[in-house]
Amino acid sequence: MSPSDLVDSMLAVLFAVAAVCGAYRNVSSRGVGWRVRGDQLLHTAMALTMAVMPWSRGPVAHHTALVTFFAAAALWFPLTAVRGPGERRVTAVAGRLPSTAGMAAMAWMTSMTWTAHPHAAHPSTLARATTAALALYLAACALWSLLRIMPPLHTITDPPTGPARRQEPYTRFWDGSVALGTTIMLLMSH
Repeated sequence: MSPSDLVDSMLAVLFAVAAVCGAYRNVSSRGVGWRVRGDQLLHTAMALTMAVMPWSRGPVAHHTALVTFFAAAALWFPLTAVRGPGERRVTAVAGRLPSTAGMAAMAWMTSMTWTAHPHAAHPSTLARATTAALALYLAACALWSLLRIMPPLHTITDPPTGPARRQEPYTRFWDGSVALGTTIMLLMSH
């Protein structure tokens, strides 16, 4: 097995587990609104697509539908940002930017990976800049999520309370892992 195949296999497992966890969260969530359900479904669809992407390289008949779906998903997150009490709209949208970037990266990878692109050997400067910007932002999001769950970085005097606070480290772990996996796949596909 080549190193590239090994990385592809590890990423496929990561995204398959993330998809199963996302589907479980969606099914087991009670009392959440339509926006949270939509978020969870989009993340599950993204994880499933990412799990099969390393093994599906080459032309796909419905790549335009996938690009359109993930581009619409990228718009979903900022357009459905709901402000909390005393929160500004900009802050609410900024909190959803990591998901927006992840879906935009999916649309970008789908358009570049699954199409018969005649200039794949020599991507344009704009294509390289887009890939670099998405990869840098997603890598920063991954580090932010993964570093925030480390015990020395949060206070012991503020213990988690309630089911949402207890699940927060797991959510951050999966968010960070998926962002890191997306970054790796984004860089490998270009």
